[in-house]
This record gives sequence, C-alpha cells and structure tokens, in this order.
Amino acid sequence: MQTLRIDPRYPQKRQIHQVVESLRASGVIVYPTDTTYGLGADLLNKKGVDRIYMLKPHKKKKSLSFICSDLKEVSRYARVPDEAYRIMRRLLPGPFTFILEATSEVPKLVMTKRKTVGIRVPDNLICQEILRELGNPIISTSATTQGREYKDDPDEIRANIGHAVDIVIDAGILPFEPSTIVDFTGDEPVLVRQGRGDVSMYL
Repeated sequence: MQTLRIDPRYPQKRQIHQVVESLRASGVIVYPTDTTYGLGADLLNKKGVDRIYMLKPHKKKKSLSFICSDLKEVSRYARVPDEAYRIMRRLLPGPFTFILEATSEVPKLVMTKRKTVGIRVPDNLICQEILRELGNPIISTSATTQGREYKDDPDEIRANIGHAVDIVIDAGILPFEPSTIVDFTGDEPVLVRQGRGDVSMYL
C-alpha cells in the first residue's frame, strides 16, 4: 500500500497518472470525494471490482454506485429522463447520488436485479482529474469495512484497510457527510436519503 498526499486544490499530474495506472492494473484505491473518502476501482476492470466485493461482501446484495466525470458520461451508462436531466444539470457536480435505469454499457457484475445504478459526479478536483485521465467511471463505496465507520480521516482508513488497497490518497480530513440520494426510476423523483446536498427546491 502506498500513501499519496495530493493537494486537493492543485493535484499534480504525475500523482494522478500514478493513481490511474494502478486502477488500470486492477488496483483498489481510497480517494476523496465532496462528501467523504471512497473505496474505488475501475468500473470496467473485473478484477478490480471483484476486489471491492472481497472487501465488502455484503455489497453483492446491494448496488454499488459509481462516479462519472460529467452528465455526458452519465448518459452512456444510464437512461436519463428529461426531467431528471434538467434537475441534474443544475445540481452537478455536487454531493448527490442519482438512481437511474442502467444501460447495456454497465457491466453485469455490478448490475442489480432492478437493473438500476447509482451515479455520482462529485465536485472534487482530484476525482475529476482521475476520471479525465482514466476515461472510465470508478466504482464507489464508502471506505469502511465490517460495519465500522472510519469516517473521513485518511490516517484511520490507512490503519484499518490499508493492507487491502493499493493506494490511499491523503487529501486531508474531510467533513463526513453522506450524499443526498434521489431515485429517478419512477413516475416522480423520490428523495431516498437527505444528505449534504439540498434538493428541496427541485422535488
């Protein structure tokens, strides 16, 4: 396991390249978002995704969300109704997870029986730079294991699950706040979880 201390305001290209090379080699990383630290792998790398499930076996019964670089990439992996698009365009990037119908581009390994996906576009420069160079979404789940909260401190994360990941990106302590979840798969949008993001004026 390697720790990379990356400045969240000015991430260095060399460090971003190192993270991307690890993801392409089936690596698992801990990375910052605009809510908390996530545990991630390249969505299109089966070995990397399998490693996430080994760390979090209970997630096999639930859907794993993933992060995209922008709305254009979201529309490749999910069907975005017109109303959802209008709302998402105003809110993204931001601390939101949107549940949408999956397209055939989503690997079956991460597909739920409902054939839905949870997608995020975090307002975090490190995330954006990684996604831009990788060219694929990143699987995203909280950097916790065995039901214990390691929250937003990279030192605690490294101490507890560092042995099972390839890179821990240390961007400092983050304010631990989950994302707001909105389900767009029904006739009307449904607020599933109220988190950091405010959607009250849109729903």
